[in-house]
Amino acid sequence: MINRIRDIRREKNMTLAELAEACDPPTTPQTIGRLETGMRNLSIRWMDRIASALGVDPETLIRAEANARAQIVATLGDGGPDALAAPRDALLPTELGGDEIRVVLSIETSAGEYRAGDQLWLRQIAPANAGQAINRDVLVPRKGGRFAFGRLIDRQGGRFGVLPVGAGQKQQVVDDPAWIAVAEMLVRKL
Repeated sequence: MINRIRDIRREKNMTLAELAEACDPPTTPQTIGRLETGMRNLSIRWMDRIASALGVDPETLIRAEANARAQIVATLGDGGPDALAAPRDALLPTELGGDEIRVVLSIETSAGEYRAGDQLWLRQIAPANAGQAINRDVLVPRKGGRFAFGRLIDRQGGRFGVLPVGAGQKQQVVDDPAWIAVAEMLVRKL
């Protein structure tokens, strides 16, 4: 069975030791390495433990041999593009997120750094956790089925200040939203 533990671990910037420690109960980096390479069988029990430690669904850890996946073949750094020693699976944002609810904002008109045709993937958080979203782009539901979108610049109690992305627009204040969605990934066709 082909597994994607190594690809997901690398996407999450975790070492073998960090993943081994995050398992419940903890295990050894050598065991994780053997599971990644297929030298040890990946049982349902191991899938549950490792998926929980990575914050993904267990079925994300395996892939069928017949399904070709997009591959990461190079990285772009200061010195230009560098080939990877071996290609690895490119993972969708939904595969990396675990249980958090994701929403997508479709951009129809260019505004700020966003272009028409872009898709902005956002992760919903509770308003109580909005401190982690200060100075980040957010989508906030308002009353009457409307939304505020822009940079979260202020939080006072249950009131949130959102600065729209367009030039010259005034801050919008949203009282007691049910959730806040924080921008995580921009998808743009070239």
